[in-house]
Parts: sequence; C-alpha cells; structure tokens
Amino acid sequence: MNEKKESRLRRARRARAKISELRVNRLTVYRSPRHIYAQIISPDNKILVTASSLGEKKTGNVDSAAEIGKKIAEKAKSAGITKVAFDRSGYRYHGRVKALAEAAREGGLEF
Repeated sequence: MNEKKESRLRRARRARAKISELRVNRLTVYRSPRHIYAQIISPDNKILVTASSLGEKKTGNVDSAAEIGKKIAEKAKSAGITKVAFDRSGYRYHGRVKALAEAAREGGLEF
C-alpha cells in the first residue's frame, strides 16, 4: 500500500476509535476519483442507510457530492435517524467531502 493511503487510513482509524467511544451512528464517506459514497453505520457496525453517485449523470464533482448528501439525509430521516457523527475517513474536510457534509446538514442531519 502506498504511503498516502496508509496515512489516510491511520487518520481514519484514529477518528473511528473516538466515534466508537461515543456509541452513536456514524456517517461515513468514501470518495474515489469518479464517485462518492456515503453510509450511515450503527455502533455495532451494521449498515443502516446508503447513497452513492453510481448511476448519476454527473459524478466526481462538488455538485454530485451535494446531491448525495441530500439523498443520505432524506433516507436517514425516513429511517428515523437524525443525529450522527461525521466520519470523513481520513480525507480532508474540503471539496466534495465538505459539500456532502453541508448538504446532509441542510437536509436535517445533526452532527
């Protein structure tokens, strides 16, 4: 594994350890060069809600990330989830990750 990915995973491990102490649902983000994925995972590691940019016309940009943020917030509200911890998976809070988080907040999720 390359050094960049190892560093990101190390940062992610640290954040997830802190979130697991809180025992709350977490909104996890994974971004690839072309797509962005979001999941809400329970404290016992069960996936509750998912959304991704697969099948979307525009992918890999801030606008599509914002759409995924809105979708995940809608699905979470329909599942009765309002409060989550944001797990950015070691990525910087910038660009697509930030757009997804802000759209999810506007959609009604609290974190």
